[in-house]
Amino acid sequence: MKDDILTIREVAEMLKLAEKTVYSLVADGDIPGFKVGGSWRFSRKKLEKWVETQNSRAKK
Repeated sequence: MKDDILTIREVAEMLKLAEKTVYSLVADGDIPGFKVGGSWRFSRKKLEKWVETQNSRAKK
């Protein structure tokens, strides 16, 4: 269950992005995330679904 929720650093590694870019994307509402005690957290399932959606859009 620990791997179900990701940190900014883990998302940045997963998406091969800088952490600053992940902060910008989530703050703008471009990727799904939520705050816990002032820190961003991400559902692995929602993020994987978002990636699939982005891949589908890119193929069109």
